[in-house]
Amino acid sequence: MTSSTTRSRLVPMRPRDPHEPGRTASSLELFFDLVFVVAVSVAAAQLHHALSDKHVASGVAWYAVVFFGIWWAWMNFTWFATSFDTDDWLYRVLTILQMSGVLVLAAGIEPVFTEQDFTLVIFGYVVMRVAMVAQWLRASHSAGSARRATQIYAGGIATIQVVWLLLLLLPGEVFNYAVLVFIAAELAVPVLAERHGMTPWHPHHITERYGLFTLILLGESLLASANAIIEAVHDHESLGRLIALSVLTLVVTASMWWIYFWPPHHTAITSFARSLRYGYVHYFVFAAAGAFSAGIEVEIDSITHHTELSEVAASYTVTIPIAIFVLGIWWIALRDSADRVVNTVVPLGAVLVLLDPLIPIPFALTAVFMALIVVTLVLRPPVQRAAVAA
Repeated sequence: MTSSTTRSRLVPMRPRDPHEPGRTASSLELFFDLVFVVAVSVAAAQLHHALSDKHVASGVAWYAVVFFGIWWAWMNFTWFATSFDTDDWLYRVLTILQMSGVLVLAAGIEPVFTEQDFTLVIFGYVVMRVAMVAQWLRASHSAGSARRATQIYAGGIATIQVVWLLLLLLPGEVFNYAVLVFIAAELAVPVLAERHGMTPWHPHHITERYGLFTLILLGESLLASANAIIEAVHDHESLGRLIALSVLTLVVTASMWWIYFWPPHHTAITSFARSLRYGYVHYFVFAAAGAFSAGIEVEIDSITHHTELSEVAASYTVTIPIAIFVLGIWWIALRDSADRVVNTVVPLGAVLVLLDPLIPIPFALTAVFMALIVVTLVLRPPVQRAAVAA
């Protein structure tokens, strides 16, 4: 186990015991998450502005790309830490270097939305990934049977970062298509590496880390709920609707929290295939949670007549992220621990949420649908089943 104080010497970066008792998130991991609060907040704010200005397609596209950079950097660090965290001074320094990259990336998000300028985002992303290359190279010296995998991680990540920098030289239209190709290349690295020697992961530790990041994202929605009240103080004509929106946002956010933490997540990563599904599908879960807070801000704009979107379109900026969030969690963690009733109510509830804007009283019913899902989960606790291999 690692010490809670900074080590004055380097510790061999051997694979951690995946069954280590009492393994929890370290203070360094919690500190690391703080910079992602900044990045997520900026990305959600820019999505909000794009949607309110009726730049829906481009806004969603840029948000998806930027959020990939945020999520992928966070996820790579998290899975590396569960396998090789030493908590010595070099490990801490390289982690803080990654944090600096996140801040640079966050500073570059606005130019992406306003000028389609990815320069700062890519530079910040490359800083984060180069630090990870150093971590993987260090791990390769003591990784044992996973040594070949660590080398592939290091080589694959390093190669793709060079390509990301070269990408800045491409013209705009080619750039847009190339981004998708290089994102696919990033996603392929773990799949290729793990075939040459599995790195260990601690199920409880890794799912705790995902839960903590989910809380960060849901915190953005609570901030949006507070903003509705703040706006109500300055707009007495819309006071009732804004207060109602704030209350409904709290109900929905609490329901999202309840749904996410209902199943035992550690049982969802019992094999590499299931871990891959759990990790990758969380991109949509996380991105949807961040977009939900942006949707609430768009709803505030709609109520106060500060958006070009119709009321129905504004409602969809809220209900689509909620539906994606619920369906994502149901698919990767909840359905294996649920009985037939829960496995019917949860996806059906998500579909009803998605259709809510077409009903004369949108969003109010969304809160009702979400609350009914929660009631169902309360009445029907998770089912204990044998681990599924894939």
